[in-house]
Amino acid sequence: MSDPAGSKSTVDEIRARFDADVERFSNLETGQSATIDAPLVLDLITDTAARLNPAATSALDIGCGAGNYTLRLLEKIGPLRVTLLDLSRPMLDRASERLAAAGHTQVELHQADVRAFAFPPQAYDLVLAAAVLHHLRDDSEWEHVFRQIFQSLKPGGSFWISDLVIQEDDQVDAVMWDRYAAYLESLGGPDYRDRVLAYIEREDTPRPLTWQLKLLERVGFATVEVLHKQACFAAFGGLKAH
Repeated sequence: MSDPAGSKSTVDEIRARFDADVERFSNLETGQSATIDAPLVLDLITDTAARLNPAATSALDIGCGAGNYTLRLLEKIGPLRVTLLDLSRPMLDRASERLAAAGHTQVELHQADVRAFAFPPQAYDLVLAAAVLHHLRDDSEWEHVFRQIFQSLKPGGSFWISDLVIQEDDQVDAVMWDRYAAYLESLGGPDYRDRVLAYIEREDTPRPLTWQLKLLERVGFATVEVLHKQACFAAFGGLKAH
């Protein structure tokens, strides 16, 4: 599931797919249904963020989609100054509408690729990244983005990820993808399974959970934590020292 970057979809192709898929990302109760345990992970990450940073005043949501993670976080902590970052303008517009409807007005929108975003230093108490970092390609991009996120956090801040992951061992990886394929088929039948797996193959270059935990430590996070893992999906993060 990690073909060379040259065979993958371009940023513009990925943006176009998400521009046309806003509704699937707009339900707080189900989350993104193609992601295993999406509602559980949404709560685990936002519960943990709120518990560790109860006095937070600012947050960045990378790949915010239609705003599910920020909306759930703001139910548990706030008020916050929120920065939303996404490739897709329709996603940003929907997130902004939903936040405004819930009474949240301290919102800044950025339509950009995370690799090109100008991360301000020590600006955020919390950074969230849900189902987005798997679009990073080579190792240098991953390290650059993780370092930028670390530097953008205030002392004591935390970074939380929910994402598609692969396994270190090919045979273990095959077991996990078989389980994911069965999950997708149970949701929408064989055609839905094949469609989702095909766009993952075209678009995504996920890394192992173990690899990302080591990267979090390498860029400076004092503590790393795994909140949940199920087949090809994991929720995890890092805490910056005070």
